[in-house]
Formats: sequence, C-alpha cells, structure tokens
Amino acid sequence: MSARPDDGTTQRRSIRPARVFADGREPACLVVLQGQRLGQRIDIGDQPLVIGRAPECEFQVLERSVSRQHSKIWREPSGYRVKDLDSTNKTFLNDQPIIEAELKDGDHITIGSCVLKFMDRSSVEARYHEEIYQLATVDPLTDLYNRRQFLELLEKELARATNHRRPVALLIIDIDHFKAINDRYGHPAGDGVLKRVARTLAAHAREEFIIARIGGEEFAVVLPEHKVEQAAEFAERLRIAIAEHDMDATGGGPKNCTVSIGAAEWLAGMTASSELLRAADEQLYRAKQEGRNTVRRTGA
Repeated sequence: MSARPDDGTTQRRSIRPARVFADGREPACLVVLQGQRLGQRIDIGDQPLVIGRAPECEFQVLERSVSRQHSKIWREPSGYRVKDLDSTNKTFLNDQPIIEAELKDGDHITIGSCVLKFMDRSSVEARYHEEIYQLATVDPLTDLYNRRQFLELLEKELARATNHRRPVALLIIDIDHFKAINDRYGHPAGDGVLKRVARTLAAHAREEFIIARIGGEEFAVVLPEHKVEQAAEFAERLRIAIAEHDMDATGGGPKNCTVSIGAAEWLAGMTASSELLRAADEQLYRAKQEGRNTVRRTGA
C-alpha cells in the first residue's frame, strides 16, 4: 500500500522498516494470531510492553477474562522476557501457565482468547502478517479504515473516554448528490471523488483522529479529547476545504463536490457506541434536510 504525501493517514498506516537499537539489533515484535486485530504487528521497543484490559496498556485486549494489567514483555541485554502481572486467569507461554519466562523466536503467548506470536527479529513473516492485517482493516479504495475496523477502534476509544472521563466526539460525513455524480460522470469518476475526499479528510485530521470510510459515500471521524462544539468547528473547516478542492484531477469528472456533516458527543448516560452513531446520524439527516453542504451538531 503506497503512501501519498498529502495523505497523513496512509503514511501512518504504511509498513515501515523496524528501527534498530544502539547495539545494531532490530526490535522483536508480536503478531496477533488469534483475537481482535488479527494479523497486527506490535514492535517491542526500549520500554516494557504492558498487555491488559486497561486503556493505558501499550497493547489493550478488551475482554473480561483479561486483567487490567495482565502481563509484561521487556528487553534485556540477553534477550526478551515475559512476566505475568498477578493476573486472574494467568499468562500462558506455549500453552503452559508461567510467572516469568524467557521468550524465544516463534513462542506463542496466550492472554484470554488472544494469541500472540513472538518474533525475535524483523522478518518477512512478520511483514506478511502486517500485510494481512492491512487487507482486513483498510478500505482498498481510499486507504482509510474500513467499517469493521472503525467500529472496533470506536469501542476502544469510548472505553478510554469513559474510564478517564474525557470527551470524545464523532463526525459522520456524507457526499452530497453522490448518486448523481455516478450517473452523470460514471463510477470511475465517482471513485476519484471518494479518493480525493478521503485525502482531504486525512490531510486536515490530527494524528490521533480515527478516520474511516463506513459506507458507499459515507465517512466517519472520531475526535478524542473534543467536545461537540470543537468537533463542529473542525467539521466546518473540513466542509469548506472539500468544497474548494479540485475533484477532477484527470478530466471527465465533476469539478467540485460538497458534503453534509453531522456531529455528536459521547455523553454521560450513553452505554453503547450505537447511541453515539445514531446521534451523529440524526444530525447528518438534519444537515441534509436543511439544504446540504452544511454542518449540524447536537445541542444547537
């Protein structure tokens, strides 16, 4: 998957060579063989990698059977070690419960239903697993997260926001009159519009934002640490940027397009991500009803 200079999200998601330690060794990594984020690669750096259910863990496993801080992996001069952090349901190494143990290339670590493979060097196999992860989680047309991965990441962000009592907002963005674009200019031109809207979203988003294509012409952005008022301000800047962007890079397509955006905030009393999605979707419907090419938010 190639990175483009104007698409920060794609750059963040592209496969990068693992960095090298001062002693010349490449960092070891874990690859998810079973469980959430199947195929994902996690590099083990200078700092210990804590695995658990708590949002502050470097690798979070959202399961009740997993303790808040379940286990820890770290690097020593002689190699890597894994330690169980007094978890309720134990950490298993190659199907055997452990308190602390040395890790060897190819070892399997089981935490709840999550199975991780330890690899002592950056390898072709690790990159293969990363490639599979990309295929499972990324929309191939826009290089943004797909709907399935978006919903998983949204759940994680809402859990973090709830635990730390921090705000989080959601935007749902829909391209206006997209069917008419396809009907008039053809589906290849419509695909071009989708790509350019996606690049505009990525170019304006902060590093911590979660951006996804969740439907045919529908996108979503999760904004951690944002109240709905701040999210609506960002949405307005986004709306203007898309309206002013040249959508017809090759000729034969529409010169411009507009979007309608609905914004909502995760509020006290909400218990499911579907409630936040519904709130943002209601505001998107309101934006459509009130003339399109506009932003509407809850509480206004």
